[in-house]
Amino acid sequence: MTSTGLTKESPIIIVGAGVFGLSSAHHLSQAGYKNITVFDKQPYADNAYSTTDGADAASADFNKCMRMSYGEEIDYQRLAFDGIKTWNAWNDEIRSSKSEDLPRGLKPSDLIWNNCGFLRMSIDGQLSAIERATLANLTREGLRETQFVLGDPEDEKRAKSHLRKGEWEKKSDPFGRKRQGKDLVGVFDSTAGFVEASKACIWVMHLCRRNGVRFVLGEKDGQVATFIKDANDKTVGMRTKSGTEYHSKLLILAAGGWTPSLYPAVSSLLETTAGSVAYIQLPPKDQAPDLWDKFSPENFPVYAYGGWSKGHGIGGFPRTEDGIVKIGYRGFKYTNYEDVKDPITGQIHRISVPRTKYWPKPYDPSITKQAVAAIKEVVNEAMPELTAIGITGCRNCWYIDSLDNGFLIDRVPDDNGMLVCSGGSGHGFKFLPVLGREVVEIIEKPEAKNAYGKLWRWRTKEAGPKNGLEQGETGPRNWKKQVMATKEDWKFRETSRL
Repeated sequence: MTSTGLTKESPIIIVGAGVFGLSSAHHLSQAGYKNITVFDKQPYADNAYSTTDGADAASADFNKCMRMSYGEEIDYQRLAFDGIKTWNAWNDEIRSSKSEDLPRGLKPSDLIWNNCGFLRMSIDGQLSAIERATLANLTREGLRETQFVLGDPEDEKRAKSHLRKGEWEKKSDPFGRKRQGKDLVGVFDSTAGFVEASKACIWVMHLCRRNGVRFVLGEKDGQVATFIKDANDKTVGMRTKSGTEYHSKLLILAAGGWTPSLYPAVSSLLETTAGSVAYIQLPPKDQAPDLWDKFSPENFPVYAYGGWSKGHGIGGFPRTEDGIVKIGYRGFKYTNYEDVKDPITGQIHRISVPRTKYWPKPYDPSITKQAVAAIKEVVNEAMPELTAIGITGCRNCWYIDSLDNGFLIDRVPDDNGMLVCSGGSGHGFKFLPVLGREVVEIIEKPEAKNAYGKLWRWRTKEAGPKNGLEQGETGPRNWKKQVMATKEDWKFRETSRL
C-alpha cells in the first residue's frame, strides 16, 4: 500500500489514451496494479490512431522526433537515452511476431522507431548556446562520440568510418548547401531519428490490454462529463457523457490538449497551443524514383532548420512509407480561446481549447498564412525539387504547453484523488517507453520525490517569460486574429527543378 492508501487492487482511472495515459497505464500494470481503466472520447480501437480515419490528438501522427539534444536539461537527455533500449526491444518484438498476433494497424515489418539520425542545422553560421550546452552534457555523460559536428575535421573523419557507407555525405548536407556555396554548420546526432507515433500508440495499447488494462472508448462511453467529489472535495471518480459513473481511488488526468478544459484550475500552468504541419505527397514511386530515394529514411535525416522554435521554426522528416514528406512549423504557437464550463462548478472560464479537423465539429482544416509562408521559404531554399508538387495537405497539431516547457506530473494540491499527467510541450512522445515508470514512482513515493518528481511538480512562475501563457486571449497568437491560408497559397510559383 502506498502512503496515500492506494493498493494494487485499488481502482485507477486514466483519462486520455495518448502517450502520457498509455505510458502510465503500461507501467502501472507492469508494477502489479490490477484495476486500471483508460477512458478516451476517441474511438482508437476502430481508427487505430489514424489521423485520416478520425484520430485528432497530438499523439496520433505519422512521426515524432526522437532527439537526445536538450541543452542544459540533462534529466530529459538521460530519460531519452534510457528509453532507446525499450524502443529497440519493441522493434524486435514486433519484428518477431506473427501477423495474427499483432493488433490492427501493425505488421511484422513495421519499425515504430527509426534511427535515421537528426541533423541540427544552424542557419546563422554558428552553433547556438543550446547546441554547445548539449555537446557539453553529452561529453559529460560519455556520449560525445555519438555526435558529429559539421566542419570539424576529426568528427567528419570519425563519421565516415563509423556511419554506414555514404550516410555522412547524404545526411550531413541533405539540402546541398556546400554545392550552393553556403555555410554548413550544425551537428548530426547519430543516436536520434523518429518514431511512428500512431503505430507506437497501437502497440502500447496492445501491451496494456495484454496486461489486463481495460479501455472504454468513444464519444459517449469514453468522454468525461464531470468528476465526482466526496464531502472533503477529493476526486473519487467520474461520470461519462453516457451517464455511467465510475469510482476511483486515483484518477490520472492525461488528456493532452483537452486537459485545461476538463480541469480549468490547471490553466495557469498549462495552455493548449497549435503547431502547424504541412504535407507534401510525392508522386507514385515509379514516376519519381529519385525523390523517393532521396527522402527515404536511409538517405534523409530528421532535421531542425535553424531550430524547432526559433528563426524559421521549421523541422521535418524523411518520407513515410506512403511517400508523404511532413514539415512542421513551431515558430509561432497559436491559441484558441473559448468559453469553457467547469464540469464540477459550472463556472465559465476563457481557456484555449483544441480546434481539430474532427472536434468540436468536422471541418476542412487550414493552417495560417504565416506558417505556410515560413514552410515555403524553407522548401524553396532547401528542397526546391518539391516546389513543383506544392503542399498537398495540412494539419493543426494541438499540443499542451506548460509555462516552462517541462511536464506537469503531480497530485492536485489538496486533492489526493487526482493526479495531473500532462504538459508534453511538443517533446513528450519520445518518452513513451519510460514516462510511466516515473509516474509510478511519483504515485508510490509522493513525499520523497526523485529528480523527475521534483522537475514535474505542481508549480508557478511569478515573474519573467511564461512560454506565452502570460499573453492570454489578447496576445498575438490568438487563432481568431490569424489569416488562414487557402489551397491557392499552398502552390509554389517558382520554376520546378524536378
